[in-house]
Amino acid sequence: MLDVRQLAVNYRQVQGIDRISFHVNPGQLVGIIGPNGAGKSTMMKAMLGLIPSASGAVHYCNCPLHQQLQKVAYIPQRSAIDWDFPITVWNVVLMSRTRHLGWFRRPGKGAKAIVKAALERVEMYSLRHRRIGELSGGQQQRVFLARALAQQAEIFLLDEPFTGVDVKTEAIMLKVFDELKNEGKILLISSHDWGQTLYQLDRLLLLNRGLIADGTPQQVMTPENLCRAYGTNLQNSLQQNSDNTMFC
Repeated sequence: MLDVRQLAVNYRQVQGIDRISFHVNPGQLVGIIGPNGAGKSTMMKAMLGLIPSASGAVHYCNCPLHQQLQKVAYIPQRSAIDWDFPITVWNVVLMSRTRHLGWFRRPGKGAKAIVKAALERVEMYSLRHRRIGELSGGQQQRVFLARALAQQAEIFLLDEPFTGVDVKTEAIMLKVFDELKNEGKILLISSHDWGQTLYQLDRLLLLNRGLIADGTPQQVMTPENLCRAYGTNLQNSLQQNSDNTMFC
């Protein structure tokens, strides 16, 4: 079980997230939603120890998560990635094996087979020699999902993976997520979209600095909870997510 207890982050005495607690069992796909600045990305980074926390703890199988990061695959927001870096699709995914091989060992047949299988799983093997910057947004996201798959992790943290992707990519990603669930993996996915994708998730965490609601999509996405999370920005969010029929 992944267990987050009273996790808090402060930026120069400004509260980033406030004492958030939840747990996730193996085989669960959990969405993290909330307004811009709610702390979704901050929480993920604090869970991994990428930024310091003011208080709280994160454990996996009763051990601190930051001591077993080899079991975690993390995909940051697209804006955090240098898409102009001159590297091929194949090498992006192959880099995921570095932690297993060490910096000075060349990848053997086993590592290459893992990379090939990961790229085939997201339908990107045919473009393995293409530079990452030459791909569409959806293709780029699939490459980084393949990289996460090649890590053979137990926990997957994906920050806004559906942003700017095409319909084909979204379908492929949801299929892979479902397969990972069936393999007993833990998946946390942040999103700002209120579309029907949310209803393919097992559970939602609604944040605005603190945890507003935790439950199934139907339990969380109520007018009362959304008003608490979005406040005066609720009308703008409703307009941005006008395809959502929940309020009809």
